[in-house]
Amino acid sequence: MSLLAERQPNVLDFKPVSPEPGFGVYVHWPFCAAKCPYCDFNSHVRMKPIDQARYAAAFERELAEMGRRSKGERVTSIFLGGGTPSLMEPATVGIILNAIANIWTVAPDAEITLEANPSSVEATRFRGYRSAGVNRVSLGVQALNDRDLKRLGRLHDVDEALRAIGLAREIFPRLSFDLIYARPDQTVAAWEAELARAIDLAADHLSLYQLTIEEGTAFHALHAAGKLIVPDGDLSADLYEATQVLTRSRGLPAYEISNHAVPGAESRHNLTYWRYGLYAGVGPGAHGRLCYDGHRFATANETLPETWLQMVEDWDHGMVVEEALSLSEQADELLLMGLRLVEGIDVKRWSRLSGRPIDERAERDLTEHGMIERIGSDRLRCTPAGMLVLDAVVADLA
Repeated sequence: MSLLAERQPNVLDFKPVSPEPGFGVYVHWPFCAAKCPYCDFNSHVRMKPIDQARYAAAFERELAEMGRRSKGERVTSIFLGGGTPSLMEPATVGIILNAIANIWTVAPDAEITLEANPSSVEATRFRGYRSAGVNRVSLGVQALNDRDLKRLGRLHDVDEALRAIGLAREIFPRLSFDLIYARPDQTVAAWEAELARAIDLAADHLSLYQLTIEEGTAFHALHAAGKLIVPDGDLSADLYEATQVLTRSRGLPAYEISNHAVPGAESRHNLTYWRYGLYAGVGPGAHGRLCYDGHRFATANETLPETWLQMVEDWDHGMVVEEALSLSEQADELLLMGLRLVEGIDVKRWSRLSGRPIDERAERDLTEHGMIERIGSDRLRCTPAGMLVLDAVVADLA
């Protein structure tokens, strides 16, 4: 049993999530069994077995280096993402979590999430993750019909997904799973039926993403060739609206554009990002935001796993970007991240960073068009209509 597992209660106390951003640690495991055709994340397929002991040692070294840059922080969340972290052995997860516990103070109720694919789920492996200290799992289900799972390049079928959900609910205090909608040939009625089934299966959190065609993916090439047709803007908007109505009526309202939770069960780690908190990013391709030497830094790591590994072994880290952010850049990031949230942004915090108030003319125009609204005098948020055109809203305000 890991140090974190020993320190944690068996069941999390589901208090309302603190409005403070907290401090997170993100660990990126870059390997997958197969590359999904829609995925533009930093994920890699390797035919030979991964030397997990060597990678675990590298994670320990880079975590220690990030700890030197963020002394005195109290970790409120840890997220093991990828890639497919459920391809890690529980012992590897234990080494990583022990390293974090030895470097920083970890809050007793820290949220510790591991992403998992249903095709790589085993009871013994899940119980091993739980013993290592993981208390929340995020399953990449993506669809609840076999035809679309095959289209999406997933290695599991619906039966495997259902078994994984059941197993996760049995073993972990908290569970989330992902679904992708606005898929080819999908109707509003079909999505509503699938989503209703997902809500019946859900514990306290769902992540519901519209399919986007990202450059460099297999889907991008098919779409460009006219071989992949996705819902148009009007149908996508109808699917989004149906998602909001159904989840809200069933007790999992949206707290962010694509994330829905029972109140109090929001993802603490993701809220750290969206509330523009600080977090250490370790592993190939990981990003971070840290404060040291009187500045807020944006960090980014080398993406190729083997190159990152050698860099860490040579220099204790794999960073290729370590950039001090200006106050105006921080204000823009705060706006971009915070307006994703239903709670919106703290206007005074934005003004302190930007050095100016919100542009009255831009705010008035967006308000008149139903894109944004005030919550009292201190907070500003997007309306549901504004969420659909978030980038445009941010551009107008920034």
